[in-house]
Amino acid sequence: MGRTRAKDDENPRARLDHGGIAEIAASEFTSGYELIVDCTPQSHVDLDDPTHLHFEYIVRMGAVIDQLPPGPLTAVHLGAGALTIPRYVDATRPGSRQQVIELEAPLVQLVRERLPLPKGASIRVRIGDAREGVGRLPAALHGACDLVVSDVFSGAQTPAHLTSVEFYRELSSLLAPTGVLLVNVADGPGLAFARRQVASVQTVFADVAVLADTQVLKGRRFGNLVIAASASPLPTDWLPRMLAAGPHPAKIAQGAEVAAFAQKARVVTDADAVASPRPDASLFLR
Repeated sequence: MGRTRAKDDENPRARLDHGGIAEIAASEFTSGYELIVDCTPQSHVDLDDPTHLHFEYIVRMGAVIDQLPPGPLTAVHLGAGALTIPRYVDATRPGSRQQVIELEAPLVQLVRERLPLPKGASIRVRIGDAREGVGRLPAALHGACDLVVSDVFSGAQTPAHLTSVEFYRELSSLLAPTGVLLVNVADGPGLAFARRQVASVQTVFADVAVLADTQVLKGRRFGNLVIAASASPLPTDWLPRMLAAGPHPAKIAQGAEVAAFAQKARVVTDADAVASPRPDASLFLR
């Protein structure tokens, strides 16, 4: 998520099936382009340098991916955006095989036309609901994925059915024994939603870490938290030093700190799942 701003009538755009508008605009603050949905930037892509990850939470996801064993990855991404992370994986790990599930066909068409994928990239995009799409993935992917990324937003909220422990169990079935799940969670002061998400992921995975801006992790302001999880110990030895480098220092919570973070939170089930909280519209104004 990012700042809101007025639309530019010259930007290429598409009307989405849910009625919103997606458009692509040159970034106002750095090189590359932004995918903007209903006036709020959702993704950033630099076609000349796919390793340029502009949004902070995406940088943190990239830092975890960099810790995975060298070589090509088998990956599944839920939520396409402008395909920022699939492009990053393709650039840093040539030969990777990637599947993307995205609900909005008009968004995918807009991105493909205006921000084309690199030639030779093995990135297949499937149209449909993320959870239903997971169930339709080829059987060969189950138990074989090195990486699964869940970064799905309808507007500014993650849909309820993509927040439950049952959903996370479905994602765990895709992962190889040492595979890693990354989940983007948006929450505000108090972090009640994020704490329940961490508790739910902990029910499924043996090792869980949380990466976020220090002020967000303390529950002092709205922002994005990245949950990293695996059935095996997470490869995070170098992450604290990398995240502390700035320009906006971040923190990685692990072990006892994660347990304390989610200690009093109830696990989310399909029966009581709710969408992530909606941020105040003024949050992203500059």
